[in-house]
Formats: sequence, C-alpha cells, structure tokens
Amino acid sequence: MTDVAQKPSLIIRQYNALTAYEDRFLEMKQFTETRDEHTPDELWILQHHDVLTQGQAGKPEHILIPSNIPVVQTDRGGQVTWHGPGQLVTYFMFDLNRLGWNVRTLVSYAENLMIELLKKYNIDAYAKADAPGVYVAERKIGSLGFKIRKGRSYHGLSLNIDCDLHGFHTINPCGYAGLEMVRINDLVQPAPKFTDLCAEIIETLNNSGYFKDVKVEQR
Repeated sequence: MTDVAQKPSLIIRQYNALTAYEDRFLEMKQFTETRDEHTPDELWILQHHDVLTQGQAGKPEHILIPSNIPVVQTDRGGQVTWHGPGQLVTYFMFDLNRLGWNVRTLVSYAENLMIELLKKYNIDAYAKADAPGVYVAERKIGSLGFKIRKGRSYHGLSLNIDCDLHGFHTINPCGYAGLEMVRINDLVQPAPKFTDLCAEIIETLNNSGYFKDVKVEQR
C-alpha cells in the first residue's frame, strides 16, 4: 500500500504497571472477534505477573517442576513459556489482510523488531528458521507465538530484560529440553529499562510506513 489514505491507523497501549495475563488474553480475544474492517489496529506493550502459558497444542510434560506459578491454557501457537516482571511483552492485534501480510510476514516482523531493538544496545541477535524466536549465540532471549482469526492476529512476542529466570527453569521453554534463556542485563550494563524499550518500539512503529498515524495511550 502506497496511498496514505488507505493505510490503517494504529493505537499503541503502554501499560506501566504489571497486568494479569488472563485479563489481557480475554480482552485481546474479544477485540479480535468483534473488530471490523474499519477498526484501527492495536499494539499493547506490557509486563505480566508471574504466569506460565500453555500453547494450543502444548504438552503437559513440558512443565517439569510443579510450582506456585499459575498455568493458563491459551490459544496461541507453540508450547509452554513463562511471563513475568522484567520481561517486555508486545501483543499485535493486526489486520493482516489489510496490511497485505501473511503469517510469515508477521513472524519475521516480530523477530526483526526484537533483533533491531537489541542491535541498539550492541547485542548481536538472530532468528532461526526452524525454531521461532530470537537468539544470542545458542541462548534464547525473545519468544513469540500468535493466533490468527479471520485474517487478524493476536498474541505476540516476549523479550527478556532483567527478569528472574526461575520460571523458565521449571519448564522446557517453548518445548525445547535444555534450552538456555538469557536476558539483556546478562549481556549489557546498564541494561535498558522497560520504558526505554517501549519508547524504541513506539518510534519504530511511527517510522515503519505501515500506518497512516500512530496514537499512544498510557495505561
């Protein structure tokens, strides 16, 4: 799309306090079910309370150690992962048909967004064709999983900033036994804050050329 008038608008919600996974999951699912061809796309940037989320085809055996971390069954792709404080989560409620994207375009966009964010802090990250997400050497720093409903996406990515890795130690992250996770603060000091990365994402979306206007809401 080259005509600005034909491009969608984007609303970015930045949550500045921890938010419950189940609340946001139900909200983005309802948003996707009730939106129409005129609804602006939305992107939410936030941090969750401690939670394990199990993908649609997730296998219980990938939860290795029972703990007091709640487990929520969800409808995204992929296996089990952890979310919690110190991890940036971004949800993409995008109309893929309107953007002219397919699922591969969305996945690549999310991976490249994390790679470019990390590059700003001199962290050399890359994506793997056979294992979605973003890696530094052989350690995983960013994960992703989506659900597509009637050509519209929800769920998204998570990027480890300075989180406690204990939650990951209770599972096979994303279904991979022995996969080691890493955080930005393991690789660079001082590590950027959540709000720093929010500002970087907002700037990137403003300059992406995919949207005719971008509105930011602080929550």
